[in-house]
Amino acid sequence: MNADAIAGFTEAVLRFIGANGHLAPVVVFALAFGESLAFVSLLLPATAILLGAGGLLGAAGVGFWPVWAAAVLGAVLGDWVSYRLGYHFKSAIAGYWPLSRRPDLLARGQAFFARWGVLGVFLGRFFGPLRSAVPLVAGICAMPALPFQLANVASALIWALGVLAPGRLAIRWFW
Repeated sequence: MNADAIAGFTEAVLRFIGANGHLAPVVVFALAFGESLAFVSLLLPATAILLGAGGLLGAAGVGFWPVWAAAVLGAVLGDWVSYRLGYHFKSAIAGYWPLSRRPDLLARGQAFFARWGVLGVFLGRFFGPLRSAVPLVAGICAMPALPFQLANVASALIWALGVLAPGRLAIRWFW
């Protein structure tokens, strides 16, 4: 996707959210899910959209907490699906697009996970391309589900706040 297409998609989604505030939790859930899902996150400019959506929703008077909960749930489920994909396919997943074209992503995720373990699952959510690679690698490495989910949920709680609150606060301060 080129920069013009990304900008056009971002603007279209933000316009839709602005015009349909009642659907904001559904849209935010889908964006957070896609942002956290292996493969999809490489194509979806969800973080930029969510940053803008936080301010837009604040200006529209849409409640923050339902939208935040939708972002948390979407992020948790996206990481869980990525984990399960890695757990099921193991290292064979490296042969599938886009990892077959970007083997560095999986290698970087493995190095990050090897160094940081469960803390890496938590930290990985906050680092662009690692966001969806680390859960995939955790599944490939057969990390136990409970530690994975604890790190997954804890990081999603903070991440959702971090992508939605800045725009909301900016609107409150400057509107």
